[in-house]
Amino acid sequence: MIATAPFGRTGHNSTRAIFGAAALSRVTQEEADRTLELLLQYGINHIDTAASYGDSELRIGPWMAEHRSRFFLATKTGERTYQQARDEIRRSLERLRVDSVDLIQLHNLVDPHEWEQALAPGGALEAAVEAREQGLVRFIGVTGHGVTVAAQHRRALERFPFDSVLLPYSYVLMHNPQYAADFEALATVCRERGVALQTIKSITQAPWGERDRVYATWYAPLEDQADIDLAVHWVLGRPEAFLNTVGDITLLPRVLDAASRFSARPDDEAMERLVAQRHMEPLFV
Repeated sequence: MIATAPFGRTGHNSTRAIFGAAALSRVTQEEADRTLELLLQYGINHIDTAASYGDSELRIGPWMAEHRSRFFLATKTGERTYQQARDEIRRSLERLRVDSVDLIQLHNLVDPHEWEQALAPGGALEAAVEAREQGLVRFIGVTGHGVTVAAQHRRALERFPFDSVLLPYSYVLMHNPQYAADFEALATVCRERGVALQTIKSITQAPWGERDRVYATWYAPLEDQADIDLAVHWVLGRPEAFLNTVGDITLLPRVLDAASRFSARPDDEAMERLVAQRHMEPLFV
């Protein structure tokens, strides 16, 4: 089983490995159902999906009649205006076959123009707040990618008291001095204000580049169990961090297995060997 921790100030104790349901974007319902059984086996109690994750919400929907109470359920809207976000939130509820979700997140909110639009009057945040007032969502978060996201999330928390943030975090990415400084500053604010800190891209080996894309991930992932163990354990070695799992159902068992055996963060020597042996590169530069 995988350990749990308070998910910020929400009052929910989430498993420190959160199921990243981007893995269900392009799978059959049968494959999705087998994935649910794996989640139950490891005691996963938090699902993170998005309106833009292909068929993911549709694949989760059939589980909810029986299993809704088992999961903290999160989705995302990538829309930037009030009306479009309002419509997308309600469409997500229909696809998920639920009356409400626990967390709605403004998806990949990094571009400065989109950031201003979404957080301004008439923007997507207004739709999220309305949905919360109407009981359709309980909490509101923000997510993003790229090397500027940590700084943008920190700005977002000055504009609105988001309940959670989500952004990349890995050993090799934290070699970027500016990103590392921005991440640490954001983590401090999250810790002080009870904001849940979700991380993604934990098992990135490198950008795909010219490699054959043999997994449904946005990056070339680590594959060997021992390598995945190191990468996952390094992320989980940050006590307040949650690790959102990999976007490929064939790699998911290895990530969950690693998370279930976490005991301590690997030292820098072990991580530097991994970086050298696997020619690891940051996904974002």
